[in-house]
Amino acid sequence: MRKFLEISRSGLDALLLHPLRSTVTVLCLLAVLTPFVAGAGMSRGLTAQANIAVTSGADLYVSGLRFGRPAPVPLALVAQIERIEGVTRVVPRIVGHVTLGKENEPAVFVGLPPEALPDGLRCIEGRLFGERPNELVVGSELARRLRLKVGAAIPPFYRSSSGDRVSTVVGLFEADVSLWQSNLIFASFDTAAQVFDQPGEATDLLLYTRPGYQREVSLAVTSIALAAGDRAEDHTPLRVTSRDDLLAALPRNLLHREGIFNLHFLLLFAAGIPLVLVTSGAGLTERRREVGILKALGWKTDEVLLRGLVESACLSLFAAAIAVLLAFVWLRLLNGYWIASVFLPGVDAAPSLRVPFRLTPGPALLGLLVSFVLVMTGTLYSSWRAAVAPPSDAMR
Repeated sequence: MRKFLEISRSGLDALLLHPLRSTVTVLCLLAVLTPFVAGAGMSRGLTAQANIAVTSGADLYVSGLRFGRPAPVPLALVAQIERIEGVTRVVPRIVGHVTLGKENEPAVFVGLPPEALPDGLRCIEGRLFGERPNELVVGSELARRLRLKVGAAIPPFYRSSSGDRVSTVVGLFEADVSLWQSNLIFASFDTAAQVFDQPGEATDLLLYTRPGYQREVSLAVTSIALAAGDRAEDHTPLRVTSRDDLLAALPRNLLHREGIFNLHFLLLFAAGIPLVLVTSGAGLTERRREVGILKALGWKTDEVLLRGLVESACLSLFAAAIAVLLAFVWLRLLNGYWIASVFLPGVDAAPSLRVPFRLTPGPALLGLLVSFVLVMTGTLYSSWRAAVAPPSDAMR
């Protein structure tokens, strides 16, 4: 046992014997690992905020279904659903995409009654919208990109059969879910119905139920014939989505962007392996001479490989620890500069909202594993080639 400890200590000494090689190797690893760990931490932060948004929402979401796609729900259905046992409140909602400004900035327009606004939403300037038409409350990040302030008038950005009107920004908001303030606009339900020219219809209905009644209410709602009129073609089935269904679907949607991020960094890993391979000693006569001297002194091949393994493990651990620290600084102090725009559509390279992130043990351990694989790719083969060669050949 003492022999293996001494060999392992010699692996630590090898780091100090070749400081330039060790420093360059660590820098190469940091260039690969830091963005990877930061991206993984941001992805988990987004997932956590999405879970908060879903768990603080309604119990059930009701929408229409036509040709396998979501369809509007007529407001006439609200009274029928309110009579179902277990339903405490039904809130109609309209959600649609709009573009604003000269650069056609994309935004999500949400219309719902004022009393149904999410609890985590708070107005930082101005006030929340009222019953007056065309009053808008804009997310602070979106307002910054569009250069909007309280009292700003927005020219008609829609076409409606009832006429186009100028909209007024009455407030700017922030929310516990920081993503909302980057692309959301809230308005009254009637204003949204006019903007999208869909009177008497809602994108979906938010159902709040008594505990334990979700299943019974869901079955009762799906049995209702969606009657927007008296014609047979106006009858559309209803689809009910529970809170648990949304929570189950969130990881797949959010991790899709993380998968794209990981795919891009696979290319960086492919480029980093040859770089680490060179800087860590492959093909360098210095390492060959060093191994040749050890073999001449009586070291066995497995002992040389153990020494290289310890050296690589220490470099990997050191680089992974620094990468986690740099990722924390990048996400907390620099607020995810540049990398936030990869995960958050519509967010500038220097986001004004607080970027969510969670540096859980998973990304850190994954970074350590990737770091170890990269270093071993560069050192193990070269060490083995030098260890199996005769000492006279290795010292040439």
